[in-house]
Amino acid sequence: MSDRLKDLITQARRAVVFTGAGISTESGIPDFRSPGGIWSKQRVIYFDEFCRSREARIEAWTRLFNGREMLLGAEPNAGHRAVAKLVEQGKVSHVITQNVDGLHQRSGIADGQVIELHGNSTYAKCLNCGARYSLEAMEEFFVQTGEPPTCEVCGGLVKSATISFGQSMPELEMERAHAATQGCDLMLAIGSSLVVYPAAGFPVLAKRQGARLAILNREPTELDDMADLVVNEEIGPTLARVMGIN
Repeated sequence: MSDRLKDLITQARRAVVFTGAGISTESGIPDFRSPGGIWSKQRVIYFDEFCRSREARIEAWTRLFNGREMLLGAEPNAGHRAVAKLVEQGKVSHVITQNVDGLHQRSGIADGQVIELHGNSTYAKCLNCGARYSLEAMEEFFVQTGEPPTCEVCGGLVKSATISFGQSMPELEMERAHAATQGCDLMLAIGSSLVVYPAAGFPVLAKRQGARLAILNREPTELDDMADLVVNEEIGPTLARVMGIN
């Protein structure tokens, strides 16, 4: 299977990588949907509840700060490094990701080539004016006051820069992902169950536009039937073999 995946990558002129939580679990970051994942252990705070409820905002910020050490301690794994190598070689134009951990950028991929459909958990933004804040500053304010942070510029609500359930998808990122998908001749979907839409629509679009679709995931996905190749193996070791890295 690794040889067939390598052949597809070699034959591609302009590939796009689509990643989900599975590529980061080998870095110690749990996924959300599988048994034992994050959503099996805590309730979902929807976007409208965050906006209307001070208590919900306090709960959301408490969760974020309690989980920050895990994110801060996570490092890119062999899967991230293999994808970064494909980008460096010019084989992959963009990485479209459902992940919010920033590990693709930390693996060496430029911000402009990473399209974060679900935002980024490593900083915060004002929901009104878009002002950006470090989580360190937000945590200091939260610890000192016990209140959820508000924007110093306009007084609006500040939230981690992730896309919550019920929140609109980022328009610019969706447009960029659409353009990248339309321009590719290979979509390599890695570590995603491919059940979360509209994100999972990009591999479907790629296939319908005539690109080949390869899926690398530990478990079967919803789109296996339309794929040109399905590899159900460990992600980091498989990509390391394909790319010849340790």
